[in-house]
Amino acid sequence: MTLETATLGGGCFWCVEAVFIQLNGVESAISGYMGGHVDNPTYEQVCAKTTGHAEVVNVAFDKDVISFEEILNIFFATHDPTTLNRQGNDRGPQYRSGIWYHNDEQKRIAEATIARLNAERLYPNPIVTEVTPASVFWVAEDYHQDYFANNPRAGYCAYIIAPKVAKFRKQYFERLKR
Repeated sequence: MTLETATLGGGCFWCVEAVFIQLNGVESAISGYMGGHVDNPTYEQVCAKTTGHAEVVNVAFDKDVISFEEILNIFFATHDPTTLNRQGNDRGPQYRSGIWYHNDEQKRIAEATIARLNAERLYPNPIVTEVTPASVFWVAEDYHQDYFANNPRAGYCAYIIAPKVAKFRKQYFERLKR
């Protein structure tokens, strides 16, 4: 097993975590914060838009089972990377689309993937996903971890996350954990 970390922000971390935790080769998906200037930020501080942090998920994956490029292809297929600081009704810099790379290879793959997707014109607008070096990852509060699994009937989960997860499961059925 060769573990690597991908740090991804695609709007609400509950949605990103709910998708990636189901993938074969993913060992863990931990919700947290990255990209800001305040140590140990709280959810309330991040939502106040004063810390500079984004909601992100640290995805630990076995690169012998799933590649970083495959992780990114799923990432781009499961959120809108063309809206600046927004995913659906979630608005603010904490919801920005981002890839925080952990090494030069991840940076190269992220930039090449974005260039390829823009060239293929899969989206009506250009991709605005930021590609920046990983910084300190602050783990989100316990109640954010496994949020969708623990709260499937909560309004946001039922109406926003569940349809996204269902679409993902149908599209990537062969990549799911058994």
